[in-house]
Amino acid sequence: MSGRRGVDLRVIALPWRARVLWITLACLAAVLAALTFGIVAGSSRMGVADVWTTLLGAGSRTYQFIVFELRLPRVAAGIGVGLCLGLAGALTQTFSRNPLATPDILGVTSGASAGAVTAIVIGGGGYSVGASLLGFGIPVVATVGGLLAAAVVYGLSWRQGVDSFRLILIGIGVTAILSGLTNYLLVRAQITQATAATQWLVGSLSGVSWASVWPLAVVLAIVLPFALTQSAPLEINQLGDEFSTGLGVAVQRHRTLVIVAAVVLTSAAVSAAGPVEFVAFVAPQVARRLARTARPPLIASALVGAALVTLADVMARAALGTEIPVGVVTAIVGAPYLIWLITRPNLKERA
Repeated sequence: MSGRRGVDLRVIALPWRARVLWITLACLAAVLAALTFGIVAGSSRMGVADVWTTLLGAGSRTYQFIVFELRLPRVAAGIGVGLCLGLAGALTQTFSRNPLATPDILGVTSGASAGAVTAIVIGGGGYSVGASLLGFGIPVVATVGGLLAAAVVYGLSWRQGVDSFRLILIGIGVTAILSGLTNYLLVRAQITQATAATQWLVGSLSGVSWASVWPLAVVLAIVLPFALTQSAPLEINQLGDEFSTGLGVAVQRHRTLVIVAAVVLTSAAVSAAGPVEFVAFVAPQVARRLARTARPPLIASALVGAALVTLADVMARAALGTEIPVGVVTAIVGAPYLIWLITRPNLKERA
């Protein structure tokens, strides 16, 4: 719009909104705080000063081992998973113009999970991204499973266009089918394979290593800049399909690209930590309400997701007396919000 300041790099154009900028910076500060708490939490006592001294290269050998080998990989994986899920949720909620349309509900997470469990069962029980021959297999198979699930949901939802509520209902059905397939694989698997897959399916950061972090970093380095290139079409898409087409947006091509980006992000997160539920649903809505925008801001949504997963993992490790999977904590937080949103009088509120 004329007279609106912003950042224009030709490929990436972002309008200037002071509140969004400050909220994004505040979310970044929250992620840094969550990183600090994530490293501090543990059986070996460390202070905040010890953590940052060690991160800056001046800590003792003991602290360096604890930070860089034991705790930082887990915290970095949590941040990466949260970034991927928060951004994926913002993309799907925005293009569908519905706060309920997240990878969890649209079948993407279930598709990625079914693919990953297939790899775990066939591969002999390794569920870490870096485990044996599945080190490259789980991310690839999870991505393929997520893409196939998204293609089925989108194809069945197409009726001279895609209605967001039909998309959600078909996504729920596909999710149920894929959950049944996953359960069948668990029943047919050997006990060691079923145990590994079940532990992974809950959504956990336990046992992750740097090998789990690098795929997340690569995916974010590629997909995040691409997602920002879609910011303008996403903004225009809020006006409706016909209006968007009239303004020169190739709606179906744009949606396909956004879906692929969301699937890749979700699959990367699922392959690293399993299906961490409700992060992709909650994070964009929290960011949208903080920023007071018509749609979830992409970067702020990703940062909220990172802070949510990391703090949930800290709570799972320290606050409850015994370690529980992070997916349990995010489900406890996210499920009541979903119920509240569904029972609101105006369910068709746009994301």
